[in-house]
Amino acid sequence: MDKSHNPRKTGAGWQEIFIPRMIKACGYSAILFVALIFFFLLREGLPTLGEVEAGALFGERWYPIESYFGILPLITGSLLVTLGAMAIAVPFGIGTAVFMAEIAPRWMREVLKPLVELLGGLPSVVLGFLGILVLSPYLRVFLDLPTGLTALAGSLLLGGIAVPTIVSIAEDALDAVPYSYREAAWAMGATRWQTIWRVTLPAARSGVLTAIMLGIGRTIGETMAVMMVTGNAPVLALALTSIFHPVRTMTATIAAEMGEVANGSVHYHVLFFIGLALFVISLIVNVAASSVVFKSKKRAERVLS
Repeated sequence: MDKSHNPRKTGAGWQEIFIPRMIKACGYSAILFVALIFFFLLREGLPTLGEVEAGALFGERWYPIESYFGILPLITGSLLVTLGAMAIAVPFGIGTAVFMAEIAPRWMREVLKPLVELLGGLPSVVLGFLGILVLSPYLRVFLDLPTGLTALAGSLLLGGIAVPTIVSIAEDALDAVPYSYREAAWAMGATRWQTIWRVTLPAARSGVLTAIMLGIGRTIGETMAVMMVTGNAPVLALALTSIFHPVRTMTATIAAEMGEVANGSVHYHVLFFIGLALFVISLIVNVAASSVVFKSKKRAERVLS
């Protein structure tokens, strides 16, 4: 019997040709979509540099009705809220992931894992309502502030939003570390905490950094929740006490003003320039995290060799 006419062989050959090409096409399409988004932002945002002077564009006042387009208060507001959120989310997220992967019994992990994923799927607008009705009034009374709609409220809320993302990915990374690593550390006399801190976490470093990177991306790109609880006041936020005052983020500005701006106006181009700045910030965060992961892998390969 001629094996070249075997239908199983023919089908297998067709699948081996088609599926790898389709996977490659999907990978290249992701790069293409990002490039197209970047090109669109450049096309709509770069005219800002010819319409607004650099000193005015990076000024301290945002009031488009009177042609003040200073985006510095928006940048500082976004950075303040993001840094505050990550100062809350990273310790809580990594700590919870370590507890679930290394300490909690099996039955508790099976309960906590779906709960964490459920929290990660809650709509941000619902969390924004909780922030307005519960968190902001509590902060106003507890800290004796004029208003509870502050950068602190936004940081707390965004930290809570980023925690499920960090926990889910970091726990998977810790769980993927071979159990033999832990047994080898215990055989050398290490305690449970020494094993977690010196063996398990370094072995899962790339996955943990990826979790932190995705958490930062979640906080930078969040719009509705932060727009509802930060007060939306475009003021410069450089002092440490600014966290107790209302601020405005770049994403909230785009969401609040893009629907009312005239197409092709200076205000329209400035909003796209803000989107371009957000894109660049996200790119810098991703490149920095990728470089750290790459260096850690190279260091591990050097140690093993």
